Amino acid sequence: MKVLVTGATGFLGKALSFRLQKMGYEVTVLGRNLEICRQLEGSIFRVLKSDLTNNNQIINACENQNYVFHCGALSSPWGKYQDFYSANVIGTQNVVQGCMAHNINRLIHVSTPSIYFDFTDKCNISERDVLPLKSVNAYAKTKLLAENEIDLAYQQGLSVMTIRPRGLFGPGDTAILPRLIKAHASMSLPLFKKGKVLVDMTYVDNVVEALILCMNAPNEAIGKKFNITNDEPMYIIELLEKLFMRLGIKLKTKFVNYQIANLVAGMLEHFYQLFYSNKEPPFTRYTLGLLAKDQTLNITAAKNILGYKPQVSIEEGLDRYVASLTKVSRHHGD
Repeated sequence: MKVLVTGATGFLGKALSFRLQKMGYEVTVLGRNLEICRQLEGSIFRVLKSDLTNNNQIINACENQNYVFHCGALSSPWGKYQDFYSANVIGTQNVVQGCMAHNINRLIHVSTPSIYFDFTDKCNISERDVLPLKSVNAYAKTKLLAENEIDLAYQQGLSVMTIRPRGLFGPGDTAILPRLIKAHASMSLPLFKKGKVLVDMTYVDNVVEALILCMNAPNEAIGKKFNITNDEPMYIIELLEKLFMRLGIKLKTKFVNYQIANLVAGMLEHFYQLFYSNKEPPFTRYTLGLLAKDQTLNITAAKNILGYKPQVSIEEGLDRYVASLTKVSRHHGD
């Protein structure tokens, strides 16, 4: 059985590729990170170095594949809209075109719960809930447009489904936890509502499990979207305490007024748009909002239709993540 994974040089795509290989699938990996591509070339993967916007290469990559996992995307809280549109919308159009041209059995698309966010507290969000009229940033807007392309492909007869995983973490993570640890090294971490902000996190192996389940999900799942989390909502302060306890570092926090911080973030965004358009501000209204507003997802559909059940708890996931940091430190001789 042959499987193509786009975005395979990213955090999730790489973890999925190794899991599929261990299960005995013939895996073709596609990504734009040349260094990681070179690392994967030393393994048993078939490696294609390509950008999602390259129509011919993407279509050709889908040839002779049975399943396609579309994990590739431009994910960032800041950047030029056209860059996001090219990677997330045109890239998805190309993947869909390749799947339809080569009669792929099933396309499984990775989206984002960022499309739910609107700077308000929202808990137990369902896939059926009404989405905000205005997307919070270019990433969320283009990922929603990408979902529209998936919906159109479904209407045209392609077997598709979409997952929306929340707050991925684990060994190999380069985003959420590493950023928190790095920020903590230079300052006390800012907390809103005294850290009593509810968040959902998901260990990467659980997201991989959800993707595997999508491969063999019943026809009832085709065309649908599924929230994916660890199903363990917790306060940010709890998550930080668990993380830094394992790191053996005393947690330093400071309570911040959200209205004032949001005003400063808005001013920073305006300043950077005018004078440093190619650089990301120290923080944005979106990143502040994620730390200040409750957001948890309802995963009933994934449980009932996919048979999804988180295999690795937050506690165990943090243990594995911190253990991986120790291995990296030893490898570098620190």
